[in-house]
Amino acid sequence: MGIYAIKMPDIGEGIAEVELVEWRVKPGDEVKEDQIVADVMTDKATVEIPSPVAGKVMELGGQPGQLMAVGAELVRIEVAGEGNVKPGTPSKAAAATTAAIPPDRKDDITAGSESDNSLSRSRERAGVRAAPAEQTPKLPSHPEHPHPNPLPQAGEGARPPQVTPAPRRQPGERPIASPAVRRRAWELGIELQFVHGSGPAGRIEHSDLDVYLASRGQPQTAAGTRLRQKHGEQQLPIIGLRRKIAQKMQEAKRRIPHFSYVEEIDVTELETLRARLNDRHGATRGKLTVLPFIARAVVLALEDFPQMNARFDDDAGVVTRHEPVHLGIATQTDSGLMVPVLRHAEAMDLWAFAKQVARLAEAARSGKAARDELQGSTITISSLGPLGGIVTTPVINHPEVAIIGVNRIVARPVFEGDAVVKRLLMNLSSSFDHRVVDGMDAAKFIQAIRALLETPAMLFVE
Repeated sequence: MGIYAIKMPDIGEGIAEVELVEWRVKPGDEVKEDQIVADVMTDKATVEIPSPVAGKVMELGGQPGQLMAVGAELVRIEVAGEGNVKPGTPSKAAAATTAAIPPDRKDDITAGSESDNSLSRSRERAGVRAAPAEQTPKLPSHPEHPHPNPLPQAGEGARPPQVTPAPRRQPGERPIASPAVRRRAWELGIELQFVHGSGPAGRIEHSDLDVYLASRGQPQTAAGTRLRQKHGEQQLPIIGLRRKIAQKMQEAKRRIPHFSYVEEIDVTELETLRARLNDRHGATRGKLTVLPFIARAVVLALEDFPQMNARFDDDAGVVTRHEPVHLGIATQTDSGLMVPVLRHAEAMDLWAFAKQVARLAEAARSGKAARDELQGSTITISSLGPLGGIVTTPVINHPEVAIIGVNRIVARPVFEGDAVVKRLLMNLSSSFDHRVVDGMDAAKFIQAIRALLETPAMLFVE
């Protein structure tokens, strides 16, 4: 018997490290040759790592969320023949340039005293110490109540005082309290409707606030009320695609001075044309959404505004304008936002575009998109479909210089002369890199798209 160490392979394109996303095996599992043992991520592409040998899994070299260098040991497998590791050689753990979040913190939910100690231990393990203000909350002082009743300290054996439920108040009835008590309650974030008043006629005193706080601030609910304060929290590791998205968005906002431009477009005629095309060709060529028309308008407008179809290398100070239009289509997946790329959109008609978008979106959502299908876009369209809102401020897909945001179509009354007619309107909310795109040029570019969409016959004129 021997030990075979599977090392992180060189995935190519100069990549020095990848993120370990998920283990497909665990110690003790029997694996076959070419069986997938782990998923790793580079940029936005997930890569499956197969085992070159059959055997029994002995050790795993890292935890999900770790960044592993090319050549680092991924898995050790016990094989029938001779392995590639000498007997007695200590395991080389994966070199993680970014520490993974400890597994015991992934589902760390605190709710009251049962979880407070475990949270403290988790923070100590992570090297985080609570600030003094977190350990002993200070109550705001007040002239009318300079010395609030002392609260029992944890560990002294004192029990929280028994709190009488707040009396049931009629709808709209205001709790009785002095201005000083009301101000102190406001400073403490206490809603007086939940506090039992011990004074005459149910008047709420400062001591009632102390008792309320000593009971952990749980609302004293009257009969028939379901209001409760919540105190839990959940800590979730930012790994895999979500980490890549976070890094990408942070880089884009840090590097690019965005400015946005919003234009209203009348798509009534466009929607009429789309309905006719779907009635005539939908059964044989597929149904068209509005997105292929918008993409076609963008492609045609770029002929007069080539500076928008570009990528800016801000480190080198060079803008590269592209003749082909490699259109990024922002796509929401279960794992997060991905941008599959529709290459040479300038060479596609409406139906070819629709089919390719559907294929790429499905590949992205299922995790089967190839690496070259997720990179190299020159301009991006972001559409939230029927949830598109009225206005958005999309983040540019760095290093591009423009992104076109598509908002939902709504019916509005519009004046035509003295008559009021129903029209279908849609906003385009677009963002541009102000270092290389001037505001006037951006406005003219969007106006060109608007003219094409409001006169849709022009989309078919080359």
